[in-house]
Amino acid sequence: MDEPWAHEAGTDILMDVLVVPKASRTRIVGIHDERLRIQISAAPSDNQANEALIKFLAKALDISKSRVEIVSGATARRKTVRVHAMRQMQVVLKLKPKTV
Repeated sequence: MDEPWAHEAGTDILMDVLVVPKASRTRIVGIHDERLRIQISAAPSDNQANEALIKFLAKALDISKSRVEIVSGATARRKTVRVHAMRQMQVVLKLKPKTV
């Protein structure tokens, strides 16, 4: 299950994501430019969208928020997120967008 948006980094996973803030609801909507596209209902101000992203990913992966970290792009829509101590296959199976 090799996905361009999920890369192993030792025992962690680095995910390339594209965040769309101020959406009607928080959800994964697909792949865009080899990034996992995630709509976030929170506004991008006061770090609200970043916090909502971390909370959403932690819940979707069934892990604690402390294991999800934004490592680059904190003020941008294009972000790299580290998921500590998880395998790529687990992440892909839980987050891969549904195809019709």
